Amino acid sequence: MRRKRRRKLKIKNIIIAVVILIIILIGAFIGINKIFNNKPSDNNKPNTSQENNTKEQTYSLSMIMAGDNLIHSSIYKDASTGTNSYDFTPMYELIKPIVSKYDVAYYNQETILGGKELGVSDYPAFNSPQEVGDAMIDAGFNLVSLATNHTMDSGEDAVLKSREYWNSKDDVLAVGSYSSFDEKDEVNIVTKNNITYTMLNYTYGTNGINVPNGKEYLVNVWPTDLTINDVNSDTEYQNYKKQVKEDIEKVRDKVDVLIVAMHWGVEYTHEPTEYEKDMANYLAELGVDIVIGTHPHVIQPITWIDDTLVIYSLGNLISAQYQDDNYNKMVGLLTSLEINKTVKGNETDIVIDNVDNELIYTYYSNWRNFKVVPFSNSQIATYLPDYQSVYNTYKDIVLEYDNTIGIQNCYQCN
Repeated sequence: MRRKRRRKLKIKNIIIAVVILIIILIGAFIGINKIFNNKPSDNNKPNTSQENNTKEQTYSLSMIMAGDNLIHSSIYKDASTGTNSYDFTPMYELIKPIVSKYDVAYYNQETILGGKELGVSDYPAFNSPQEVGDAMIDAGFNLVSLATNHTMDSGEDAVLKSREYWNSKDDVLAVGSYSSFDEKDEVNIVTKNNITYTMLNYTYGTNGINVPNGKEYLVNVWPTDLTINDVNSDTEYQNYKKQVKEDIEKVRDKVDVLIVAMHWGVEYTHEPTEYEKDMANYLAELGVDIVIGTHPHVIQPITWIDDTLVIYSLGNLISAQYQDDNYNKMVGLLTSLEINKTVKGNETDIVIDNVDNELIYTYYSNWRNFKVVPFSNSQIATYLPDYQSVYNTYKDIVLEYDNTIGIQNCYQCN
């Protein structure tokens, strides 16, 4: 499935106009000079400037996305290598060969990485070792959302420690939670393969923990009251819509691709809420290219709204949530796609193409030996014996709204 969005390059238009004007002036000067010197002009020389102006140039960027990195105490205990030290890399080793192939690799850091110096902790007030981030970067992830309902779990100090950690990592864009208004207001644009992109990130709330007045930069909140059916009657919701619109308008014309990560919805529900759908439509109207949903901890469908790809929920990347008969909290999604950019003259076309998906499973036994296993890996049969029926269940959920979306077959599935 292909979706194209054409963007006019306003700055390039001005540059091209100036270049053409200069060429005309130079041409006029040369023509006059040749007349006075009684030399005929050479009409056989090709107009290279015109050729360059009409020559088509193409660029491509690959992207993959994963869901909630939810670090319960059993996970960090399993990662413990001794006194106050951790190594999470073995947990992600089976997805690393997949993730590391992509130019852009996104995931949602569900629990705050305040670090072990503040004391690690579990639900309901999480604080995770920063070695979690090290493992994610090692696996190839370089785009991270930080605005979740757990961002404020361990207070302002943990947020600042988290921000300090991510700011120290080169080539990683982490958004949604900041250490100041100045940092929040920065426009961070990444260029890869001559394609520019950025991401905005919002959460529906912070589990009732108030963000300190005057420090709203600590986490981007776009609140929803899930008891209200008519979203148009919710004044607070509409006011936050205006803020999101301002945020988007600030960056929309500065990048080829705009991504918005939304921490939204109702936990453990495969069907998107009316609020999710309303937000998704609003973001599509504002020209967002990709909407990434997290928080439900289970997979929800993927669809297109005009030219906007909407992934309502990627489910969990890793967690120690209880396994039920359907494994719904243990099965997540890796969604991949290609971003193709074509430049010709003063026009740029952005096409999102080759949308594909792969199911992943979080294995553990007796709250130890955590491992994220792709369904395409031959080891899935060892970690999840009934993987074929599980695959069929979640394949149907992914494709419920649009069966043209791609999904990879599982290992030896029929």
